[in-house]
Amino acid sequence: MITKSDILNADILIVDDQEVNVRLLEQMLGDSGYTRIASTMYPHEVSALYRQNRYDLVLLDLQMPGMDGFQVLEGLKKIEPDDYLPVLVITAQPGHKLRALQAGAKDFVSKPFDLIEVQTRIHNMLEVRLLYKKLRDYNKRLEQTVAERTTELRESEARFRRLTELASDWYWEQDEDGHFTKVYGPVLEMLGITVDALLGEPKGNQGARWNEAEHAVFKANIAARKPFLDFVYSRTKSDGSQQYLMVSGEPMFDSSGRFTGYRGIGKDVTESMRSRQDS
Repeated sequence: MITKSDILNADILIVDDQEVNVRLLEQMLGDSGYTRIASTMYPHEVSALYRQNRYDLVLLDLQMPGMDGFQVLEGLKKIEPDDYLPVLVITAQPGHKLRALQAGAKDFVSKPFDLIEVQTRIHNMLEVRLLYKKLRDYNKRLEQTVAERTTELRESEARFRRLTELASDWYWEQDEDGHFTKVYGPVLEMLGITVDALLGEPKGNQGARWNEAEHAVFKANIAARKPFLDFVYSRTKSDGSQQYLMVSGEPMFDSSGRFTGYRGIGKDVTESMRSRQDS
């Protein structure tokens, strides 16, 4: 929200080649409580002054010798080609008003001055200008926050992936239809299968065959959307040897409670299972 103090402390530049007009506007603004008022009677200085100070409002006379207000506007537009140009033009020529607005000015006042009208237009323009700046700054902070958060999430995901790979042979995620959406780790090369066959139908690739009874228990857990811990199942490879895999998983739900799939980890526990059998 823009306060009265914000408006009265805004930066204002008066541009007029007539000293009497400059003094009149300075006095009017000072009497109204404005505290940050600058002025120049030399239009060729305006671009440099604006570039240095980025005024919240420029009160610009159009009829000036050497360099008129329209030329000043062109210079300001080069500084702010895509931004809000806070210029209120001052003119005694009714025909110049539309041209000034088309050139980028945001409002105008007519000579001779109606002080109440000038005060009202200045107040309104400053309120809009300050709101615009606040929105622009908020959007910049939001973009920065989003960028920082995105970087944090990527770093977090990378750390999670590394930890998962240390703790297990693979990490996996499925969507609500049971299709794999993420598989990290060497599981595919280790099993010699495709993603679609991973924890899929009892018949795998290359003649390997999952234990159908164990696989039925696994599928029942998935269908019931239950978490499972250290579930061991096996498959007979094409060479006749047994391979044992251990998986843990949990269902995922969105903020509304809708089921969105499963995620989990897995390990090849063939060696440990053989050791148990041998002992």
